[in-house]
Amino acid sequence: MSSIDKSEVGAGNAGSGRSNADVDGRYVVWFTELSSGDVELVGGKNASLGELIANLAPAGIRVPEGFATTAEAYWRFLDSAGLRKVIAAQVERLDKGAALSDVGSAIRRKILDAPLPEEIADSVTAAYRNMSAAAGKEQLDVAVRSSATAEDLPEASFAGQQESFLNVRGEQALLETCRRCFASLFTDRAISYREHQGFDHDAIALSVGVQRMVRSDLAGAGVMFSIDTETGFRDSVIIDAALGLGEAVVSGQVDPDEYAVFKTLLDEPALKPIISKTKGAKRRKIVYAPEGDRTRTLETDAQERAAYVLSDDQIMMLARWAVDIETHYGRPMDVEWALDGETGELYVVQARPETVQALRESTQLRSYKLTGTGPVLLSGLAIGDSIGAGEVCTLTSPADIDRFRDGAVLVTPITDPDWEPIMKRAAAIVTDHGGRTSHAAIVSRELGVPAIVGTGDATERLTEGQPVTVSCAEGDQGRVYEGILPFEQTELDLTSVGATSTKVMLNLGNPAAALRWWRLPADGVGLARTEFIVSNHVRVHPMALVHFEEIQDPDAKRRIEQLTEGYDDRSEYFVEHLAYGVARIAASRYPDPVVVRMSDFK
Repeated sequence: MSSIDKSEVGAGNAGSGRSNADVDGRYVVWFTELSSGDVELVGGKNASLGELIANLAPAGIRVPEGFATTAEAYWRFLDSAGLRKVIAAQVERLDKGAALSDVGSAIRRKILDAPLPEEIADSVTAAYRNMSAAAGKEQLDVAVRSSATAEDLPEASFAGQQESFLNVRGEQALLETCRRCFASLFTDRAISYREHQGFDHDAIALSVGVQRMVRSDLAGAGVMFSIDTETGFRDSVIIDAALGLGEAVVSGQVDPDEYAVFKTLLDEPALKPIISKTKGAKRRKIVYAPEGDRTRTLETDAQERAAYVLSDDQIMMLARWAVDIETHYGRPMDVEWALDGETGELYVVQARPETVQALRESTQLRSYKLTGTGPVLLSGLAIGDSIGAGEVCTLTSPADIDRFRDGAVLVTPITDPDWEPIMKRAAAIVTDHGGRTSHAAIVSRELGVPAIVGTGDATERLTEGQPVTVSCAEGDQGRVYEGILPFEQTELDLTSVGATSTKVMLNLGNPAAALRWWRLPADGVGLARTEFIVSNHVRVHPMALVHFEEIQDPDAKRRIEQLTEGYDDRSEYFVEHLAYGVARIAASRYPDPVVVRMSDFK
């Protein structure tokens, strides 16, 4: 690939991390000219891409090339059409009680109707031509993402507030998409979020990032965190992976694979410190659409669903990248990645600070415990570690916000940023689809609302007005119980726990719950019973796998087939999952000892 000629749009020194003064008067800058200090120039997302390219590309982390429009371009666009007064007038209407939907649509309509100034359009198309020429294509397919100047900050994620567009081709399509990005600064959810966070609407600009598409539609993509998103355990990398474009993971449309890697042993060449692998349903994927459309969603086949998206070597590479990125930024990070199906190469396409667990006080241990019992109605991935209860309110669209009752349990197929005004009012949230990095999971953590995602069929099995208790306090698996059950909350200041003359060790038999207790000042695990690990984590008797063909119970046989899907040898399922279960418990206390008692299964 030839290098991109920057002369038409003004070039600086690649990777120089230039300040805003270096690009005064320009409407377009290349990622290679940016650093993390340029948030006011190009927003958090684009500034971070420049930082990654300049500082982590030498370590082998690949980031697709691209450029960004500047905040100055945004303000020039508003001034050319007299939009600042329009926006101020509409915000004033909102302050006086006008409906958020009316205010948002009025602002967006004015922005979409306004033409881009010629000098901005020329700068954008010149940069796009250079990118296309460098890639050897007449019209390069690009991702076009919004990057607000108050986005991806350590204290505010603004997750999904503005729009992104994938597989955009051609100059006119790109210019139209830029205007749509500008308009997305005033989606109802973005306005609501700024109101909630106390940001001034007229003090935030929007930059548009234009980045070469990674052909993950032919492979897979996802999100990873350099910290355990549920427990705050800092020695773990959590990776979510789905087939096709990564939008399916972020939006919660798919239940992805999930992998966990123990960071501390990543530098040991003889080891492969993967401590868990969970296969997601992955029932759909987003791919390129035929000519005329950008993307479409397809159902996956049985073979795609049965296989892991990533190989162990790819999991290890991503985990090392997550650690390198975290080390560079000096804080836990939330990273989007993509696997190119044409080249087989992995890429990082975004990186931002993790804004929930990293800010929690590590010396405080808050725990919840059910003190009553009831029938389990359904289960899924637990988000957070608390408990909520209320009557079920099933909604399929945020347009039904008027039907929602404060303190109810929101039950819905998936959420996106339009749901946030409702999510804030919920006692708990339950979704059919999504993983730990879906929108529902990210926002629930930020709001402190317990959530269970990826249940599969909550909207069908829970009935309107039904009283339920949503428990995320029992490990990785969250459970919805029938009825309003009593529970207790306790808080422990770990700094008040004195030293003991005798070593104090834990009893742990559930790998899913092991990381929840990493803050406890224990001296290791004194007893991890293998049969408990098997019943909690492996979930099938070893002899049932060895003598599978002899099983007469059709229901038991079906459940074992579901558990071991994708394994040619069902015994390997047992060995692998037992190893991951032990490893997860051991990782939670490393380097203290963990005593594993061998099985006494009959």
